[in-house]
Amino acid sequence: MLDLTDLMVFVRVPVNEYHFIARVLDAGAHGVMVPMVDSVDDAKRAVRSMQYPPEGRRGSAFGMAHDDYLPGAPVDKIAAARARNLLIALIETPGGVAAADDIAALPGVDILWLGHFDLTNFMGIPGQFDHPDYLAAVDRIVAAARRHGKPAGFLALDDDWARRYHAKGFRVMAYGLDSQLLQSALRRGIELLRSL
Repeated sequence: MLDLTDLMVFVRVPVNEYHFIARVLDAGAHGVMVPMVDSVDDAKRAVRSMQYPPEGRRGSAFGMAHDDYLPGAPVDKIAAARARNLLIALIETPGGVAAADDIAALPGVDILWLGHFDLTNFMGIPGQFDHPDYLAAVDRIVAAARRHGKPAGFLALDDDWARRYHAKGFRVMAYGLDSQLLQSALRRGIELLRSL
C-alpha cells in the first residue's frame, strides 16, 4: 500500500539475523535498522543478509512484493535492490563506538545511528546525556560517519534535542516517539475543550 505514496519503508529488525532481515526486505521494506551492531563482524553479517550473491547470502525470489510483483530480468532486479535498500547500523554499545570507524568504512552500511539511551546504559551512565564519556562517544560516531561519507542518524525527542544533535553533525533524524506525540496532541485538545 505504501508503494502508492512517496514514503519509503524502513524496518527495525529485532536482532541481526538473516531470517529477520531478508524477510522484511522480501516483504517490500526499503531498508533495515539493525540493533546492537557491536563490531565490524556484526555489520558484515547484516550486509550479507541484505545483499544477493556474490556480496551476500540473500535468497532469490522475484516477481514478489519487493519488486512490485513485476516481471523482469533478475540481474536488473538485483541491481535495483542494491541501489534502493539501506542498512542503518544502530551503534548503542561501547564496542560499537570503538568499532564505529570500521563499521562506517564497510560497503553496504549506509547510516550510523546513535542509540543514545542504550549507549548510556551500557556505559554505566544511564540517561546522562551530558556526561563527558557519552559526549566523546557521540563525537566519535559522527567523526567516523563523516570520514567515510555517510550520515549519522539520531532520534530527537523534542525540538531542543533536534537542534543540539543537528549542530553535532547528525543529518538523518527521526522526531519524537509515537506515544509522546499522541499524548501531546491529546493534551492540547483536552486543554482546549476545558478552556471552552
